Amino acid sequence: MSEFHVRAVAEGEQRACLELLEQALHAKPISDEAWAKMAPTWPAAGKFAAFDDHGTPVGIASSFDTELTVPGGRKLATAAVDGVGVRADWTRRGILTAMMATQLEDIAARGVPLAALHASEGVIYGRFGYGAATYGKGVHIERPRAKLRDGSGRDGVVRFLTPAEAVERVPALYRRFAGERPGFAARPEMWWPGFFDRVVTGNDGYRVAVHSGPDGEDGFVVYQTIDMRDRQAPERGALLDIRELHAATPRAWAGLWRFLLSIDLVSAVAGRGRPMDEPIAELLTDPRAVNTTEVIDDLWVRLVDVLAALQARTYGTAEAVVLEVLDRQLPDNNGRYAVGPGGVDRTTAEADLRLDVDTLASRYLGHGLFSDLVTAGRVEVLNEAAVARADSLFHTVRAPWCGTFF
Repeated sequence: MSEFHVRAVAEGEQRACLELLEQALHAKPISDEAWAKMAPTWPAAGKFAAFDDHGTPVGIASSFDTELTVPGGRKLATAAVDGVGVRADWTRRGILTAMMATQLEDIAARGVPLAALHASEGVIYGRFGYGAATYGKGVHIERPRAKLRDGSGRDGVVRFLTPAEAVERVPALYRRFAGERPGFAARPEMWWPGFFDRVVTGNDGYRVAVHSGPDGEDGFVVYQTIDMRDRQAPERGALLDIRELHAATPRAWAGLWRFLLSIDLVSAVAGRGRPMDEPIAELLTDPRAVNTTEVIDDLWVRLVDVLAALQARTYGTAEAVVLEVLDRQLPDNNGRYAVGPGGVDRTTAEADLRLDVDTLASRYLGHGLFSDLVTAGRVEVLNEAAVARADSLFHTVRAPWCGTFF
């Protein structure tokens, strides 16, 4: 059996590694034209690969540096893990474990306190300390029933951008949205060519529309229409599928939804991964026109430096809780942390709750309750009174949401 070794990817090896990743994810082979567009988004920095005895990559773990908004509004340095895969004929040999360990050690050595990813499978990344920290919902809105309430979304103007205009102007517009919603991800310059430009300038029929209010452009939506005439009665119209919708103000958000729900020859408007607390039904006279079609895990977070990550966010009003954290991959994180409204520090005090680092990560951005984890048997309770305090300290009013794929 051939051996493998894990090392940093060198300049010139990126395309082979991306082709490996696409193969592992069952995507089409990369053409020269596609690689020319992808190359700026895939530098060698931040990538580790497993190579066989002949120097051929058989596994890849990639990341780039960004920032994630944490509760309280601070933007915290984060390693965005944007590609992990192992070639099918090399699986079950410990390659993934070795690559993830190397990647985590590198992120920790660089002093980056968080890592985050979108998981292709929900059973993989918990064992590396990641927890599902944000969730999204799928929505399906019956267009004929979706009558907006009087006055909703009538402020401002919505207009289309050409693909070239979208590539030029949307990145600056997106930077206006870096508000206080936990989980919101910054998009570095290298992100745009591969994840936005390629979509809006491609051949899949995506359109970009922007909303303008008193202070200029303050929201945008990317969507495509899918012809449903072969699948249902022709008079029902097309399905309008939202890829992303972002707004800097409530008025811009309502204006974009009014625009989408007023487009003719459309039978339904749908979108995946929308914020769990997005109040679309409140816009409509008939809230039953909005159906939630799914709830899915979205962003998985890893506390690479537990103390730094806990100190970066704010907390609710409750007496402090002492958490005892177990981290098998990064043992420097093992220990007890006193968490309270006034801050966080290591402590030698008796623990109130004991949990693994992936379990803590699942509550870090404010999603869910510690009491739910207790019910599920994922938290060891040493002080019953501490459970309600932990709920109050960690939970956020606004549901955490990422809104960016990588």
